[in-house]
Amino acid sequence: MRHDPSRTPQFYVTAPQKCPYIKGKVERKLFTALYGRNSVKLNDDLSLQGFRRSQKVLYRPLCSNCSACLSIRVKVNEFHNSKSQKRVINKNKAIVRIEKKPEATDEQYQIFKKYLNDRHLNGGMSDMDAIEFSSMIEETNVESQIFEYWKILNSEKKELIAVCLTDTNKDGLSMVYSFYDPKYKSSSLGKFMILDHINLTKSRKLNYLYLGYWIRKNSKMGYKSDYFPAEVYYKNEWKEISENNILNFDLNSSQKIPKIYKNDPNSGSVIQLPRFSQDPD
Repeated sequence: MRHDPSRTPQFYVTAPQKCPYIKGKVERKLFTALYGRNSVKLNDDLSLQGFRRSQKVLYRPLCSNCSACLSIRVKVNEFHNSKSQKRVINKNKAIVRIEKKPEATDEQYQIFKKYLNDRHLNGGMSDMDAIEFSSMIEETNVESQIFEYWKILNSEKKELIAVCLTDTNKDGLSMVYSFYDPKYKSSSLGKFMILDHINLTKSRKLNYLYLGYWIRKNSKMGYKSDYFPAEVYYKNEWKEISENNILNFDLNSSQKIPKIYKNDPNSGSVIQLPRFSQDPD
């Protein structure tokens, strides 16, 4: 009998490779394909266990002697803007959000390239071409949207300055990848998109905004803990994180196999995930 991946997902583990986030560390990822009639349910179930989506793949870290990458989600219905966050919102009042189907455009790609050249010049995505960019945006088996952020220049002219690919899960929104025109770096557009998504999640009567992986030891990824109250997926359960306990998590322990994972991982598999599955900052 042939295996039906839509009924029973098969999990694999990547070969060890250099960690892109923490110097001197080695990473491995546990992943499964996302396709078939149960894709939406599988995405919902595994998102609750710390997995992230990249195209038609769901993945999460499975590293030895390291649990520095923790999936984080904001409890949006208990969230209140700080004074500095209110300032970010106020200085971006001239920006409007437009929701679209997940379809890539050349205008988006040009901003994406500018963003990578400014923020991740030597990263694994820096030489991504337009076809790969289109795959990142358009290859999805779940409910996904593109949110474009346009700056109103005058009554007749506007400019695309930021983009976010977002999934709608059962209990929240998930920011899959976001980027912005570095010309507007001083506008704190990364923070603005998170704050806007928090409000958007609330308006859709959902409970959580999933931000990807919080990495306390990485200066570019540690900012995700600035949105309290929040929870991190730690040792196979969601635990509240606050300013008081942020240093209490042991980040040197091995990642645990998630509960849904019944069979032994095929540790000999040398299968490369899409290179843009690295969590955005």
